[in-house]
Amino acid sequence: MEREDKVKTTDQTDHKRRDFLKTGVAASAVTLAPGIVMHTAEAAPRDKAVDSSVRWGMLVDTFKCASGCDSCVQACNEENGLEAYSMPEGADPEKWDQQRPKWMRNVTLKDNLSGRISNLPLMCQHCENPPCADVCPTGASFRRADGIVMVDRHTCIGCRYCMMACPYKARSFIHENVDIKPELAPRGKGCVESCNFCVHRLDDGETSTACQDACPENAIIFGDLNDPNSEVSKALAEYPSVQIRADLRLNTGVRYSGI
Repeated sequence: MEREDKVKTTDQTDHKRRDFLKTGVAASAVTLAPGIVMHTAEAAPRDKAVDSSVRWGMLVDTFKCASGCDSCVQACNEENGLEAYSMPEGADPEKWDQQRPKWMRNVTLKDNLSGRISNLPLMCQHCENPPCADVCPTGASFRRADGIVMVDRHTCIGCRYCMMACPYKARSFIHENVDIKPELAPRGKGCVESCNFCVHRLDDGETSTACQDACPENAIIFGDLNDPNSEVSKALAEYPSVQIRADLRLNTGVRYSGI
């Protein structure tokens, strides 16, 4: 009888302990001692792994891209904390501009036949067959089932093979320490990074990217390429579009019209 009472008491204690832990995890912060606060991350709404039923993609209408406009670039920088990465003291400004992280950059193209000049944003093209993932020795560069090409910073060793393999020069290497590290896009010295279609938004249930939202001319359309009723699929069906370096047969997730 005494043994049964001990077992019941132990079970009750375990239940109370689990209840306490659940309560602690649900809270956004727990005070451990004066001046010491433990912050806990809240679980994202996603409750299952991504699958290939969705393929995220983008169409950029270069007819609408205004010369000199960099709203999409600035929005990308702000969303992912790239603005917080300042030039080191004493660094050469020209060299810094070449080395500083850029997830998106403005590119000017000229058609040799017509002479037409197009301005367009260039970022990771989210290839179906990404060369960056093929050459990565650790698997840090990978493609999700929903088409997003990413870098796992925990396994990236900074070899930069992926940067050499990318035909779009869409990846950046972090050369200096990062003082401010946004929770949505943690960044650190010695890692490679690139556009990830604002994956934190998508995993949080949103369906737009920062660059799309910021474009004043609505030149960027983002959505599910596998859904024929999505805005991006309808636009691709209506307007002719091309892939940058289509000769490589990478089946990119980013398409451009007007070039």
